[in-house]
Amino acid sequence: MVILGGGESGVGSAILAKQKGYDVFLSDKGIFKEKYREQLVKNNIAFEEGQHTEEKILNATEVIKSPGIPDKVDLILKLKEKHIPVISEIEFAGRYTKAKTICITGSNGKTTTTMLTYHILKNAGYNVGLGGNVGKSFALQVATENFDYYVLELSSFQLDGMYDFRADVSVLLNITPDHLDRYDYKFENYIASKFRIVQNQTAQDSFVYNADDEVIREYMKTWTSPVTLVPFSIKKPIDGDGAFLTENQITINYKPNQNPLIMTIEQLALQGKHNVYNSMAASLVTRIVDVRKENIKESLQDFQGIEHRLEFVASINGVEFINDSKATNINSTWYALESMQKPIVWICGGQDKGNDYNEILDLVSQKVKAIVCLGKNNKKIISAFKDVIELIVETDNATDAVAAAYKISKKGDVVLLSPACASFDLYENYEDRGMQFKGAVRSL
Repeated sequence: MVILGGGESGVGSAILAKQKGYDVFLSDKGIFKEKYREQLVKNNIAFEEGQHTEEKILNATEVIKSPGIPDKVDLILKLKEKHIPVISEIEFAGRYTKAKTICITGSNGKTTTTMLTYHILKNAGYNVGLGGNVGKSFALQVATENFDYYVLELSSFQLDGMYDFRADVSVLLNITPDHLDRYDYKFENYIASKFRIVQNQTAQDSFVYNADDEVIREYMKTWTSPVTLVPFSIKKPIDGDGAFLTENQITINYKPNQNPLIMTIEQLALQGKHNVYNSMAASLVTRIVDVRKENIKESLQDFQGIEHRLEFVASINGVEFINDSKATNINSTWYALESMQKPIVWICGGQDKGNDYNEILDLVSQKVKAIVCLGKNNKKIISAFKDVIELIVETDNATDAVAAAYKISKKGDVVLLSPACASFDLYENYEDRGMQFKGAVRSL
């Protein structure tokens, strides 16, 4: 068994594989973090870093690949030529657990919905693990814990490496163009990838989905699955199982012969239109697994938001600083801009993923007073907004970006880091970018 990538998912997979009696070899082209190296040594797992020894890797019976490694790299193409199965950590770990799995995907909102779902289950006393893109490695938990439920946040990259895995409850929040560089710049490939969340599901399983999302609705016209459909909408009432909004009231119906769960949107801890969707999805999922309505209501009211997603950092001389570093695509940034009620100094930029800035041009012209670019190459942003925003400043580090934004802003403004781009041009990941932004704000 060969594992490619020595991060959280790779090391977790290696530990589980070792426990299950496989001959394990882990290979990473980069250098490990110390905590991962220690885990590998402690578990007596053979590994290499800084290189891939092809003859060893191409001799594998099966390969578990980190979601960060594209399918198009030479090594993966060679493995596929030799018909060596290449799977994801989720596929592998799923073989060794009888726990119920709640799997959540979508272009936006999946981390918030995953954390909220986990929060509700934990508060209700369920024996539950949190994994996938958040929390600890799913494989490591399967090796070392004994949970009855897992809430898994799944990216399209993880879904691409899943074949026999089956979710008990799947959730699809929305689909907007993202990561198109990994899908031959074809939106339809990305859509098909997202719908892998439902593969292998039976009539006993549930599919919770956003009935307002046009892309999802269109795809479902040509799609057949025996799964039980549980829609949610803020635009129209839903008959039978599902959730909907009328004026400011949310109705959560599951098993309609029981009384529905009813709340006003003012009662929700998470505010904003996108969070109404996230709260509906989490409520439906937890009703499906029999959490009491009172428990759900309490948890929806006391949930604390997640780091790097519209996170309040500080207010300095009447200027608010908001960290939305997790917004790595246009749609996430659209939500962030839309939810701001004050004039915005917008910090954006990074590694572009095929963005179409026309989608937010109107919103930017209405709400943004100045743009501070934070990236190695800002040409596309400057070209997109130069006709609607007079002041555009270029920077290539968080300290300069924050200083420039603070200088431009005045009392009553908000400085919003919502990059709409990946972070890899300057940072290790979006968390690193968010932490450096927060550090720079606190040093003002």
